[in-house]
Amino acid sequence: MATLTYVYADSTAVLGPLATYAEPHCYDLCVAHSERLTAPRGWEVLRLAPDPADLGPSSDDLEALADAVREAARPAPEPVPEPVEVGRRGHLRMLRSPE
Repeated sequence: MATLTYVYADSTAVLGPLATYAEPHCYDLCVAHSERLTAPRGWEVLRLAPDPADLGPSSDDLEALADAVREAARPAPEPVPEPVEVGRRGHLRMLRSPE
């Protein structure tokens, strides 16, 4: 996958690594479309090769995965029973503990 950005002032289409945040006028392309990309006549296509070190998972990716696994393994809290209303006078209510 790659991100396509147009530099209108230079008549250049820049195809680089997938962007990490959303940017207006940037378009994420799948592998098939990024390989077949052509630019308008008179324009140049600049293809930026990704850094091989960035292709594998980063320490942030691994830490996020570990946090997600820990969160999923945490037991669900037991539901707290609702108190039972035994009387009412105006806006006041008398409640009994469900235990």
